[in-house]
Amino acid sequence: MFDDFYMNFKYYLGAILTVPLLPIMYVQGKRIMARVPKLSEAKAPKGSINFLKSRKTMQLVVLGESTIAGVGVNTHEEGFTGTLATELSKLFQCTIDWNVYAKSGYTAQKITKKLVPKIKEDVIDLIVIGIGGNDAFKLNSPKKWRKSIHDLLDTLQSKYPATPIVFCNMPPIKEFPAFTTLLKNTMGTLVEILGKELQKAIIDYNDVYYYGEIITLAQWIKRHELKASKADFFSDGVHPSQLTYQTWAKEIAAKIFNTAELKNVFVSH
Repeated sequence: MFDDFYMNFKYYLGAILTVPLLPIMYVQGKRIMARVPKLSEAKAPKGSINFLKSRKTMQLVVLGESTIAGVGVNTHEEGFTGTLATELSKLFQCTIDWNVYAKSGYTAQKITKKLVPKIKEDVIDLIVIGIGGNDAFKLNSPKKWRKSIHDLLDTLQSKYPATPIVFCNMPPIKEFPAFTTLLKNTMGTLVEILGKELQKAIIDYNDVYYYGEIITLAQWIKRHELKASKADFFSDGVHPSQLTYQTWAKEIAAKIFNTAELKNVFVSH
C-alpha cells in the first residue's frame, strides 16, 4: 500500500513540477518529430527457425509497440523477434515458429483492444511483450498503466491460460540521442516508474515474468565487448538499430534460458 502511494506521489509530484516546462517540452518534441525520419515497420512478421531439423517445435508470439514492430530494420528476421527465435532455437535445440503482432504508437491499452484479438494461433508456448514507451510519452499515470497491464494479462490468460508471458525491459529513453536533456530526464524517469509498477502488477499472476534491468548502453558495450558508439544503437535517434535489436534479443533469450520455470516449458515440450 505504501509503495503504491509513493509511486503515485512521485508521479504526481513530477507532473506538477513539469507543468511550467510543458510549453518548452512541446516545442522540443515538435522539433524532434520534424527532424526524425519516418521509418517503416519491418516486413515479414512471421517465420520459422529450424535448428538442425529438430522435430520439437515451439510456437512463439511477440507482442508490442514500435520496437517489436521492427521500426529501424527492413525485416523481422534481422530485428528483435527473428534474433530472439534464432537464439532460443540454439539454446533449446528446437524449431521455433514465430509471429509478431505489433504496431508503432500503440499503448498497452491499444494492444489489448486491437492486437490481442488478431492473434490467430490456437496454441502458443511463449508470449514475449515489449511495451512502455508510448505509455510514457502519453504521460499515463502509474494507476492507469497498472490497469492496462492487468487488462492485457487478463485478456491473454483467458485466451491462453497455460502460456508463460515474458515482459522485456522498458525502453531506455534516457539514452535516446535525439531527445533533449529535459525530455530524457522527464520521459526517462516516467518510464522507469512504469517499470517498477509493472514489476508489482505481475505479482498477481502465475507464469508471468518481467526482466526489468534498466538498459544502459555503456553496460551493453562492456558486457558484450562491442566496438560501437552510442549512436550506433539507434536508427533515427529514437528507434533501435539492428545492433540494438540483436543485442537486446540475445539478452532476453539468455534470461529465458536461465529462468528455471521457462526452461522447463521448453525441455518438457
